[in-house]
Amino acid sequence: MPPIENKSFSFDSLQHESHIPPQFIWPDHEKPSPGPPPQLEVPPIDLGGVLSGGPDAVSNAARLVDRACREHGFFLVVNHGIDMKLIEEVHKGVDLFFKLPLDAKEKALRKNGDHCGYASSFTNRFSSNLPWKETLSFRYSAERHLSNVVESYFLDVMGEDFDAFGSVCQRYCEAMNSLSLKVMEILGMSLGVGANYFRDFFEGNDSIMRLNYYPPCQKPDLVLGTGPHCDPTSLTILHQDSVGGLEVFVDEKWHSIAPNPHAFLVNIGDTFMALTNGIYKGCLHRAVVNSTSSRKSLAFFLCPKTDKIVRPPKELVCEENPRMYPDFTWPALLEFTQKHYRSDMKTLEAFVSWLRQKA
Repeated sequence: MPPIENKSFSFDSLQHESHIPPQFIWPDHEKPSPGPPPQLEVPPIDLGGVLSGGPDAVSNAARLVDRACREHGFFLVVNHGIDMKLIEEVHKGVDLFFKLPLDAKEKALRKNGDHCGYASSFTNRFSSNLPWKETLSFRYSAERHLSNVVESYFLDVMGEDFDAFGSVCQRYCEAMNSLSLKVMEILGMSLGVGANYFRDFFEGNDSIMRLNYYPPCQKPDLVLGTGPHCDPTSLTILHQDSVGGLEVFVDEKWHSIAPNPHAFLVNIGDTFMALTNGIYKGCLHRAVVNSTSSRKSLAFFLCPKTDKIVRPPKELVCEENPRMYPDFTWPALLEFTQKHYRSDMKTLEAFVSWLRQKA
């Protein structure tokens, strides 16, 4: 549904109001569960053990990842080696940015059809079932000639006052890039195509970093911080603060995932599901909010270089498991989700139908 008007909501006042604008109220069948949902057990992958090269640690990580990615696509990375001070610096910057007056945040206002910039509930795209959140999204590239693309974004769009935060976000994205490629090695081993296959595919990636801020809501049972969806990207590496809110749909019911500020939560996206020929699954997930505390998360969405063809390795295609998806590029799927379709649980199916209609 097209938006009624391109107008951002100010959560400064909205978070204290008991009357919730109807645009934010979700249908009854999609509203949060009345009681606390069961907790999903997510396997912890000891990255330090894997990097030490011990055969038992490597085979155990590959086995745990394989089982998780066939069932629901979520796993934790612990002992990851990322400096906690860097993570804390990003979270502090997120607090400062989202507490700015609306007109200051709107210097980075997201333009129609674009995936970067500031968005308040995506009001420039939708007019109903709005998410109760604010986001700031920006591009990261692992290409050498774009090595300062994050810093440049903050300086060019937000001005010199955000130079230091841009530098922090640049370093964080570089750390996420390195972590993503290590995770890709484990995924390659778990699928039997070798540690280098997916790592090489994602070298020079053109990815997206998103800072999420979920304000409190006086009627949290009526709204969702993020609606049910599967990520269209390849891999999501999420760092959450200590406030819970993420839920995953497994075995026909919603489960919570307890926040662990010392770990990163990884999940499979639609693009990687296509790269595995449907063997590894993306999973429906959403975010709920609460009436007392704001919640923050840092989401790094790993995406291929724009010219890479998304096609599974021949080892993952056979008579029992024939090709499930046609060749495509990430920019084509990104365009589809930004201009033609609101990401949900059937994004990849809808995208394939759209591609075939265009052919």
